[in-house]
Amino acid sequence: MMLMRTDPFREFDRITQRLLGDTVRPGAMPMDAYREDDTFVVSFDLPGVRADSIDLEIERNVLTVRAERAATATKGREMVIAERPSGTFSRELFLGESLDGDNITADYADGVLTLRVPVAEQAKPRKISISEGDGQAREINA
Repeated sequence: MMLMRTDPFREFDRITQRLLGDTVRPGAMPMDAYREDDTFVVSFDLPGVRADSIDLEIERNVLTVRAERAATATKGREMVIAERPSGTFSRELFLGESLDGDNITADYADGVLTLRVPVAEQAKPRKISISEGDGQAREINA
């Protein structure tokens, strides 16, 4: 597998929410990931998050995405419903050896953070020349 994600507490949070009847807090940082040619694209929904509060860090093939959404000021207000989560959110992605973690690009627009992770050159398919008995070389896919 080229791209793996893990969040050891995510399932625990879901079970706790079901047991306690807490349906207020949705998943804090939902994501989609797909391959597009020689690039993996990962998109995170981060509505209401300022771009300068997003932090991306990569260490030993682990990409960590952190974002902070400030709480709505409630001083002098009586909150009737408070479903929008606030605070610091974090997700970790484990990048396989076949991905080029040194050349990740990031774009943030309309509340969506999009990361593009290229496939490493050594992991891309390549052609290998084979010489036949008559000295003629032909190419095959490796």
